[in-house]
Amino acid sequence: MKLPRRSHRTLAVVTTSVALLAGSAGALAYGAPDFSARHGGSAPKPTVVLVHGVFADASGFDEVIGKLRRAGYPVIAPANPLRDLPGDAAYISSVIDSIGGPVILAGHSYGGAVITNAARGHANVKALVYLGAFALDEGETPLGIAQQFPGSELGAALEVRQYPLGDGKYGHDGYIKDDKFRAVFAADLPASRTRVMAASQRPGSIEGLSTGSGVPAWKTVPSWYLIPRQDKVIPADAQRFMAERANSTVREVDSSHVVMMSHPDAAYRIIVDAARATD
Repeated sequence: MKLPRRSHRTLAVVTTSVALLAGSAGALAYGAPDFSARHGGSAPKPTVVLVHGVFADASGFDEVIGKLRRAGYPVIAPANPLRDLPGDAAYISSVIDSIGGPVILAGHSYGGAVITNAARGHANVKALVYLGAFALDEGETPLGIAQQFPGSELGAALEVRQYPLGDGKYGHDGYIKDDKFRAVFAADLPASRTRVMAASQRPGSIEGLSTGSGVPAWKTVPSWYLIPRQDKVIPADAQRFMAERANSTVREVDSSHVVMMSHPDAAYRIIVDAARATD
């Protein structure tokens, strides 16, 4: 049967749409979007993978993401599971697996412990960037090293809640108490903002925060470290110790723990400097 002219046009539009959707689905299935931005006018710019920590989510990188994308950098800010260090690192490692070109890994807080482990075995990871984060050595735990140096107020601010594991056992999630959240976590952000952050915080497994780290990637991958001097979660002296041990390029800023939120320019600049230095 001969279709009316309008039907031909409709069929063409539908066929084109299906083809586009199929192509998009294929890209999503393989986790391989076309990141074709150019770095310095020649080689592709590296993909920046931003890994958040405990008591937060990827929205903490919103301003940094905007700055990086405007500068032409592909960016991925995955949801860190926050269940246990080996499993969280394996998840971020799978994200790296989906990226064909060079990668800059940046982690905040516990996200630093995750990238330290996730980067192992990935030749395309060109730099590690620690933003008020844990750069652990083998066997160290996030809670352990934070307690080795004076200044952390996290322990007294924690509230622990049980959650079922599905086998009759229970895990334990740590939250920052609502009335202590701003002072401990984000003292230099407006109270109106930190009230929302406290209510929506993603907890971290206490068992995960107490798990020893594996062989650190910073032994073979160059690293950069942005230290917030007013950090009441990971003391600045603890971060200086970890940065020196990792031979990191270090910068410091007067900031609370959420340095990428209160000082997004500083976080953006150190990520870009790492990308350029490893080009």
